[in-house]
Formats: sequence, structure tokens, C-alpha cells
Amino acid sequence: LGVRFEQVIRTMEELDMGNTSHDRMLHADESSLIAMQLNMNPIVDAKQSLDLYPRPPVEDPALLKDRPPIVTIMGHVDHGKTTLLDTLRKSSVAAGEAGGITQHIGAFSVKLPSNKTITFLDTPGHAAFSAMRQRGAKVTDIVVLVVAADDGVMPQTIEAIQHAQTANVPIVVAINKCDKHGVDPSRVKEELARYNVHLEEIGGDVPCVEVSGLTGKNLDQLEETIVTLSEVLELKAERVNTAEGVVIESQIEKGRGNVATVLVQRGTLKPGAVIVAGQTWCKVRSMVDHQGKAVKEATPGMPVKVIGWKDVPHAGDEMLQAEDESVAKTVVDNRVARHQREKQLRDLEVINDKRRLQKEQLEQERLIEKAYQKEMYMYQRGLTDVAPVSLNKRLSEIQTKSQDNGDNPVENEVLELRAVVKGDVSGTVEAVVDSLSGLQNKQIRVKVVHSGVGNITEGDVQLAAACEGRVIGFNVKADKRIQAEAARIGVPVRSYSIIYKLLEDVKEQLSDMLPPIITQQVVGEAAVLQIFDISIKGRETRPVAGCRVTNGAIHRNGRVRIVRNKETIWEGQLDALRQVKKDIMEAKKGLECGISFDGFNEFKPGDIIQSIETIETKQKL
Repeated sequence: LGVRFEQVIRTMEELDMGNTSHDRMLHADESSLIAMQLNMNPIVDAKQSLDLYPRPPVEDPALLKDRPPIVTIMGHVDHGKTTLLDTLRKSSVAAGEAGGITQHIGAFSVKLPSNKTITFLDTPGHAAFSAMRQRGAKVTDIVVLVVAADDGVMPQTIEAIQHAQTANVPIVVAINKCDKHGVDPSRVKEELARYNVHLEEIGGDVPCVEVSGLTGKNLDQLEETIVTLSEVLELKAERVNTAEGVVIESQIEKGRGNVATVLVQRGTLKPGAVIVAGQTWCKVRSMVDHQGKAVKEATPGMPVKVIGWKDVPHAGDEMLQAEDESVAKTVVDNRVARHQREKQLRDLEVINDKRRLQKEQLEQERLIEKAYQKEMYMYQRGLTDVAPVSLNKRLSEIQTKSQDNGDNPVENEVLELRAVVKGDVSGTVEAVVDSLSGLQNKQIRVKVVHSGVGNITEGDVQLAAACEGRVIGFNVKADKRIQAEAARIGVPVRSYSIIYKLLEDVKEQLSDMLPPIITQQVVGEAAVLQIFDISIKGRETRPVAGCRVTNGAIHRNGRVRIVRNKETIWEGQLDALRQVKKDIMEAKKGLECGISFDGFNEFKPGDIIQSIETIETKQKL
């Protein structure tokens, strides 16, 4: 800038930047503001600011056409969501789901006899998939809340209701498993009312249909209810423009490479189009529907698998069409660079905070030292009778207080289970990583060093070996060669298809890493009745406690403690345990004996000797 440091500090104060320390690190936006305040023009590369954004809403209603409703099926685990959809689309998905649990969002369209189309999203019900369930609510028009008639409202049911209400999405209740004998749908309806789901039949605005995914009971009525509600909502979108949408899920498929299921929300997507999602782009090589049939164009409300991505996008990424490959590449480069800058900015904030805390602590220590010198001066000259507390103790108290406040966390005191996580689709990987991050306490945590989509590779095993970690796969496996390599270098590789089994295993591994809980149990007590001396090695004598065992047993090789006035005054090992002149290994209740201690002779009559047993208990997370 060519200005004095003092002028920069004054400018920062004028801009109310707070910390004006000489060692503060500024990010680009702050530097630009300071430059402009000093009447200089910061140079910003226009190419670096290039990005894609959604178009503004269409003002001409004539350009808007009817589109299918996007319906998300939500509910608790094992309440029959996938079976319900299975019957709707006449396929056998539920039987193939691991443990009967949907592991990622499935998206497909169903054409009804009325020639109307409904697009369904099937979200997981397990607690670990909360982020995917919430994402489903944000892209949907209608939520079908599936509640099992025999189970009623459960934790994920409540969570799904909250997601739908937060996103302001209308709900249709489907009380499932009504074919079961003895179920009471009216009980479910009463439970729903407690969570502000007021059904039409009791004066509310939420439709309710009693169905059976297994037998198909009332599914036509459910479809009709969805269609009627969608007509009321007047769902429309433009078709004659560039495509916009959202990534529902992504994965790596053999023979196809990087694949993403995209839900088109505006415009029309065709093969050959160039699209961007998150930090990757794609020239659409081909598109297929949920049945694997080629699709020539995808219009609003239609989910398609898009093939041709340079990298795997993340579930939830916004999909926008670019003018050409050059624009797409520039946009992605800018987004990657922006992401790196934001990470650097977060690192700068941490560095600045640490420097500020260090500065504050040094100032505190300086003031404490000054106060100590003053107090010591007064004490040495007889101006006060109170000796000052030592300087080391005062400084130690400040450091302890700083650590207790979290100002100086010692990261290496926390144990870590390091893991490389691989999964079949990005949404599932995200759910697994989030769930693993939640498995922690003050002593231990899971650190995911890398996560990605696709089968377990040799690189994953090598990375896990480098960080002394393990590889966790979800719906993916390692081939025999990679398994052999992992076994050779001692890297655990585990593959799962059910989320709660994965979490249970990791919890067990974390528990194994924790130190055991050490507790002491009193197994015997003896009262010291008198003290007498015995001769050892000529003229040398040693005091011995004459005792009577009052409870349990005193063990010769066990650990003991001496209690006086309800306080432990010593703890250690016995030197000898005798009855008359005979060495014994154990003295039981009622027996009188002589006891001497290894390294302690200051016992008195009235002391209590406790024989203690150390018990190790495995910690549970």
C-alpha cells in the first residue's frame, strides 16, 4: 500500500475491525476495504468472480406449464415406506433393501391410470439419515407421512413432521399396515394431533388415508389425494429454457463412471448440455430413468440419472446449466478456489484468536507478577504479617482456569479413532460421516480423515495405514487383493449394509480404546487395638499393629489403606500379616492378628485398616 503502519491501524479502527494487533492476519475482503478507505482501487479479476445463479422467476404466466408433484415419503424406520412405493411402482425394491431399511433417497416417477404423473422420493427412516430426510423436505411439494398403525408416532415420525413444517410443505398422512389384525388407526390420529398434525376428519387441513403397502389397500385413494392436492397447489414450471435442478444422490457405477440422480426443477435437460453442480461439472453423455431406459429430455418434476460427470457431485448440490464447457470449467475453478479461501479464512480466524488469547494471558501474568512483587516487598519490610502466595502457584492457577474455560484446549489429550469412509452414494456417505462425528465424549472421538464415493481402493488402505486408522465401507466392498494388502499391513477393513450395525461396531471399538474405570471395593476391615514392637535383626525393632478383623477379610498380598477420623492417611502394601508368630495369607472376621506395613509406621490405636480390591470396568461410550 505504501503507507505507514500507524495509518493502516487508524483505518482499521475507522472501519471498526476490532483487533488491530500488528500480528493479525487479514483476509481479502478486509484488505480490499482498507485499500478503498485509503482511496486506492483494489484489483479484482472479473474472471475469478464468474459463477452461475438461478434465473429470476418468470413473469409471463403463459410460459409456465403444469408439472408433476414432487412427493417425499417420510416416516420412522420399518414403517413400510419402501414397501408402499414398491407396490406403487410394481417392482421389488423393499425385499432387496439391507435389513429392510432404505439407505439412500430413491427417486422415480409413477404414471397413474388417469395419465397423471407423480414423482416420488423415498427417504431413509433411520436416525442417522436425518440430513437426507431434511434435504428431501426442501425439494418436495408434498410430504406423505407414513405411520404404521401398529407402532404409532415414533421419533423419526416427529422429526419428519418438524422438517415438513419448517419447510412449509403440506402433509398427507398415510396410516400403513392397516391389513394387520387388531390395529387401531384412531389411536395414531390422536397421537398426530399432539404434534400439530390436524386431520381433515376432525376439522383440520391434513388429508389422511388408511392404506396397506403389502395388499395395496386404498393406494388408488392415496394417489387421488396427492393429485387433488397438487392441483390446489397449482404446480407449474417453465420448460423452454436452460435446466435448473438439484442433485438427489450420486455414485460411481461400473461401466458408467460418475453418475448423479438429478431432479429437474426448471427448463429442459438434454444430452449434450453442460451443467454444473457444486464443485464439479458435466457434459451430459446420456440420461436414464429409474428403470434404466434412455431419456432424450428431462422436463420439470422428472428425476434422471445423468452420466458424464468429471467428479461425483454431492447430494443436495444445486444443478445449473452453463453456456459451454469453458464457462463450466471457470465456474468450478472459482468455486474450488473460493472454498479454499474460506478454509484459509477459518484458519486465519483460529490463528488470530489464539494470538489474542496468548496476548491476554501474557498480560495477566505480567499483572500477577507485578502484584506479587508489591506484596513481597511489603512482607519483607514488616508492613504486613501475611506471606504472599507463591508466584508459581498463582501462574499455575491462571493457566488451569484458562484451560477450564476452553481457551487453551489440549487436542492431543483426546483419543481418536481415525477412519476412511467409503460409500455407494454421496448422501449415504454424508449420513455415515455425520453419525460417526456424533460418537464422542470428552475423552474420545471419531476423526474421519477422508470420505468418498466408490469401492474401497488400495489408496484408501494406504491412507488409513498412514494415520493408524481403519477403513469403513457402506454398501461397498474391497476386492480380495486389497483385503490381503490390508491384512498384511494391519489395517482393519469393515464393510456394512445396515447403518445401525456400523454404529454399534464403532461404539464398541471406541469403548475398547478407552481406559477402564478403576474403582476400589473394601473387602475387609480390621481395628487397631494396640501397638507393640518386635525385634528384627538384633537390636532393631519395628512397630506392629495388633488388630482384630471386624468385617470381611484382610489379605496378605492385597492393597490396604489406613483410615483415621474418616480420612485416609496412608495407602499401600502389607509388610507382614501374622497370627501369633505364624505368617498367614488371610485373616478373616473375628481373628486377631499382627500387621506391619511396607514403608509406614505412624499408625495408632483406633485406626481402621481396610483391605481394598481394585476393580476394572470397561467404559461405555
